[in-house]
Amino acid sequence: MADYEINGTELNPQPTTGRWLPRGMEGRDGNGRPIYEPTRQFEMRWGLLTPVLYDDLQDYFLTVSATGTVIVDLPTYTTGSYVFESYTGCYINEPETNVFFSEYYTDVMLLVTNIVTPK
Repeated sequence: MADYEINGTELNPQPTTGRWLPRGMEGRDGNGRPIYEPTRQFEMRWGLLTPVLYDDLQDYFLTVSATGTVIVDLPTYTTGSYVFESYTGCYINEPETNVFFSEYYTDVMLLVTNIVTPK
């Protein structure tokens, strides 16, 4: 089974959902064709996290963000099967969260940026 990992460390718990975000359009060329940003972003979400698990995620972010880029294992972009691939030279943003619900953090999101894909 494939797992979401950052720098070889499996995320625990695994995200509830993950998705590739559309690239932003930087403009149009002289023929009117769109010019897109060269890198992609991937969003991981957890529906509910305990305060301890959210704190662990925040601590992990602080540890790896200080080192610069990370290697992230994510579902391969546009492939015919659900397989994971390692992407190097990526950055992760600080975890974000929504409101508390019964002492849980809700809708926790971790964004991976600067992902170079072959397509």
